[in-house]
Amino acid sequence: MPVFQIDDGGFRLDGEPFRLLSGGLHYFRVHPAQWADRLRKARLMGLNAIETYVPWNLHQPRPDRFRMDDELDLPAYLDLAAAEGLHVLLRPGPYICAEWEGGGLPSWLLAEPDLRLRTRDSRYLSAVDDYFTRLLTPLHPYLSTRGGPIIAVQVENEYGAYGDDTAYLEHLADSLRRCGVDVPLFTCDQPADLERGALPGVLSTANFGSRSAQNLATLRAHQPTGPLLSTEFWIGWFDRWGSRHVVRDADQAAQELDELLATGASVNFYMFHGGTNFGFTNGANDKHTYRPTVTSYDYDAPLDEAGDPTEKFTAFREIIAKYAMVPGEPVPAPGAKLTVAAVPLTQSAGLLEGAASLGEAVESRYPLTMEELRQDFGFVLYETTLPAAGPALLELEHVRDRAQVFLDGQPAGVLERENHEHALTFTVPRESSVLSVLVENQGRVNYGLGIHDRKGLPGKVLLNGSELAGWTNRPLPLTSLSGLPFAATRTVTIGPAFHRGTFEVTEAADTFLHLDGWTKGNAWINGFALGRYWSRGPQRSLYVPAPVLRMGTNEIIVLELHASHHARTVDFKETPDLGPTEE
Repeated sequence: MPVFQIDDGGFRLDGEPFRLLSGGLHYFRVHPAQWADRLRKARLMGLNAIETYVPWNLHQPRPDRFRMDDELDLPAYLDLAAAEGLHVLLRPGPYICAEWEGGGLPSWLLAEPDLRLRTRDSRYLSAVDDYFTRLLTPLHPYLSTRGGPIIAVQVENEYGAYGDDTAYLEHLADSLRRCGVDVPLFTCDQPADLERGALPGVLSTANFGSRSAQNLATLRAHQPTGPLLSTEFWIGWFDRWGSRHVVRDADQAAQELDELLATGASVNFYMFHGGTNFGFTNGANDKHTYRPTVTSYDYDAPLDEAGDPTEKFTAFREIIAKYAMVPGEPVPAPGAKLTVAAVPLTQSAGLLEGAASLGEAVESRYPLTMEELRQDFGFVLYETTLPAAGPALLELEHVRDRAQVFLDGQPAGVLERENHEHALTFTVPRESSVLSVLVENQGRVNYGLGIHDRKGLPGKVLLNGSELAGWTNRPLPLTSLSGLPFAATRTVTIGPAFHRGTFEVTEAADTFLHLDGWTKGNAWINGFALGRYWSRGPQRSLYVPAPVLRMGTNEIIVLELHASHHARTVDFKETPDLGPTEE
């Protein structure tokens, strides 16, 4: 078995000097049927390792439930990496950031109102220790000390940007060791945070995307001996709703890579292949203004969202070839793509009318948060009756994150956390009118102190200055849509409503769902949640992995929260639309 070591001179593999040439490839952002393809392309670009985070929130959706199957079959993913001869850098968290929902921390932690994440809060550490035990015990055979591909494991993630409690990091490192991790450990931080995020006796690494020589010098000043590693060498970036699609020039990124490798340092590209925030899994940032991340995690990486090589694949491969052996096989060709035009969505079901089929109501005096309802993702529908007719001022103390307000089923307005909106005025038509507030979790904050991000209506709801009491809280996780009462309709249905149609496929291939004329919502194909769409952009299409499709008839369901501006049709095209670019 290969022996991976860290000493004062650098990394060593079986006693020989070893340079890590790695790339980020998150199994949970790629359809499992496509893992092997992406890993093979990593090897063909010249990489000898891949890096992956582990999303605690998906693996342990409830304290008493742990999953490692299907799209979360991490052992299967590690087997495929080993089959390609790739080593693995494992980053199990517990916090991962990753522009992922809540930074990977499970929402059930936030059901306790005073729990402090990423601290020595005993309740948090107990949950972390349990998670590590459940995750790492089955992974023992995959450690390199036992013949597996995992050569190193990260302790926490960019902790220096959050705190400076060395004892907290020591607890995590001790927990990893107690769970059988006997390969080298490492931390990673941005250069300015190295001191705060360091753990004595553990390798420090740095995250940056430019000024390689300068940032590596900072790392060397912090850590006088040992290997130099950029654990996140940022070669692209993520997008947020309402902005532009961020790209980075391939030649400029390759020049930075050349500068880094010329120092003798090791590298992990962030990302080699970004993938997709399928379903409701995107995160958000909140630096005084809440900014949710889009569905696509294309990241302007060497492989695009569909796994096809980009300019960066070739540019980076040529740079890597200056410093290491690169496979002689040609650059892989783009995969086949599917086109289906003007698919009609002929059946509809109103969300408000069909809500009872989507979630069970819970009665309470005041609104309950999504976490108190034991709900991870999706929407909550809050309803109460109003005491009197007449002019009204509705005030929501906190909107987490987007609230659509209805009176007796008719739209009354929208309040968005991103725009710091909290109040609406309207006229209540009659005594005992039903007030409905549909709140969307647009993604829990994944960075900074804002990770304590409870969803729904976590504050008071006032009408003309008086607090409203007596609520129905209905969780709408939308994990199953099978009970919806779809019916054929020719009229334009004002949302929120689900629209269903079918289309035929004779040969499955990747494709991109385009929703021109639609406003905002989510889409599913054959029950697979593709993610969110929003006309504000920049992203205006959704990636559809070929394995989601089947020969013959396929079903598509679109949840439109407002209204489509033309006939209810969608298109499947060969190319994505990620929006106007920003370099």
